[in-house]
Amino acid sequence: MPQGASSTAAAPAPASQPQPVPDAVPAPEAASAPGAASPTDVAPASASPTEVASASTPSEPVPAGPTAEPEPGAAAGSGSATTAGAGGAKREPGRVLLARVVAGVVGGLALYAAFPSLDWWPAAPLGIALIVAALHGTRPRRAAWLGYLIALVFLLPALAWVRPIGDDVWLMLVATESVFYAVMAALAALVFRLRAWPLWFGGLWVAMEWARSQVPIGGFPWARLAFSQSESLFTQYAALGGAPLVSFAVAGCGALLAYAVVVRPRAEGVWRRAVPVALALAVPALTLALPRPGDEGRTVNIGIVQGNVPGRGMGFLGDEPAVVLKNHANETKRLAQAVRDGKLPKPDAVVLPENSTDLDPYRDPYAREIIQDSVRDVGVPTLIGAVASIGEEYRATRSLVWDPVTGPGAYYDKQHLVPFGEYTPFKEIVLALWERASLVGRQSVPGDKPGDLKLGPVTIGAVNCYEVAYDDTVRGTVRAGGTPLVMQANNATYALSNLPTQQLAMYKLRAVEHNRAVVAAATTGISAYIRPDGKVSWQTRELVADMNVVKVPVRTQETIATKVGALPEWALMLMGAAAAGVAAWRGRRRGDRMRND
Repeated sequence: MPQGASSTAAAPAPASQPQPVPDAVPAPEAASAPGAASPTDVAPASASPTEVASASTPSEPVPAGPTAEPEPGAAAGSGSATTAGAGGAKREPGRVLLARVVAGVVGGLALYAAFPSLDWWPAAPLGIALIVAALHGTRPRRAAWLGYLIALVFLLPALAWVRPIGDDVWLMLVATESVFYAVMAALAALVFRLRAWPLWFGGLWVAMEWARSQVPIGGFPWARLAFSQSESLFTQYAALGGAPLVSFAVAGCGALLAYAVVVRPRAEGVWRRAVPVALALAVPALTLALPRPGDEGRTVNIGIVQGNVPGRGMGFLGDEPAVVLKNHANETKRLAQAVRDGKLPKPDAVVLPENSTDLDPYRDPYAREIIQDSVRDVGVPTLIGAVASIGEEYRATRSLVWDPVTGPGAYYDKQHLVPFGEYTPFKEIVLALWERASLVGRQSVPGDKPGDLKLGPVTIGAVNCYEVAYDDTVRGTVRAGGTPLVMQANNATYALSNLPTQQLAMYKLRAVEHNRAVVAAATTGISAYIRPDGKVSWQTRELVADMNVVKVPVRTQETIATKVGALPEWALMLMGAAAAGVAAWRGRRRGDRMRND
């Protein structure tokens, strides 16, 4: 990821969060026949704090005849008097609102704990359960600001890797991304009024992550729920429906756990709690029965080079030009010497990171000479990461195949560029407001072709850094014939933050999703080799020069996820959106009928 790169559009942070005004809630549902209770039933006075937080505010009333009789004990969930609102509706007591906030905050922190670097993957469904408990039974307005608060608690630490660019950029990014969670929470408040709402909630979560991946300015798909599950019981869902299905499975599992808590117990209450818990446990357990693709008997030796950089943070290039280039050329020559000494097997191809040369080899004879010398020494085709000039105004972030005899050849230009890092949206305005934006310099232009490149005996699938988070880019490269996947990255600005570990988690999930080995080369780490089952076989430490030659399986069998593409994602999104529409329509009809009565 290039120097000075901010990963999203600059958006003004909200001035201050207004103090919430308790929402008026409708009268409780009419009593229904045994065994026909809605999942939005209210907790009794003996409910636990979590149940109170999630269930003390009933959903829209279902009229039973001219009037809807309140259920016995429905207003007693708080254990204290409530204030009458407009039309005689009840307001939640302060301690219930506090319980919601606490549950949401703890849920947001649990989500963060599921992501690298902590990597406690079971915390994700537990965090979702707490978040659902905090939102269940609220009106959309209250759910929206609760959702925004939860997102802040989750994203502030999860995206702390942005801070080397500036705390202002970090805060604006988090503030912008949190809006998506607020909208999702408001819609979730509607679908909680329907039966089988854990399914609809999961669909809404997928829709929210899809929207984040699209806007603003190309989207920002980092910190998706699936990326916390790169080595968990949920991981194998990636091979069926990609990252969206993994997110759906985790969100649905957490919602089922919450359902078991917020449902109102009755005579058959044990079953009403046991069944959703059993289903929640079955969701991850089912992946143990899924078939795994087998080995195809073909391998290739690939050298991986991590050259390191002279500086840190925004100044990672140092003060002297060509140091990054020399570091990687020297490490390539060290790999060649280790092969001659019999310490490493002879590679069939070598991979260097994104930006492994800080000079344009097309225009700079010195850079070209250094690269040619190191590639000739190792003696095999080598993938170089370069920033290539296009005319006098533009550039491209390029994966360039360098032959030891003929020099530069085929290339792949990065398709998903980093806003404010590789190009500047709204250039005139941004440059006037932020001096740091001038560090972008010449504007990058995106490529329009997948990264299938012939490198020695194989056709690799080249993917560059930031775009590993985009489903379509990785899938398009695999469909074009790329195997193994080669991930080139420049994480130098974010070294020792939680970005390199999050990126490694994405590599592992992509390996399972597409049944492809992943070879990752980064300037400062983490460089790694990941098997098609998502297991890391070798990796480097950060901020050190290192190299290795790894034996990589070449797989050609496609997973279901690779074949069907975005279809599961669209199906899940439409399911969630349709449920929200039905819930809103029913709520409006009920309101009209009650006014008429």
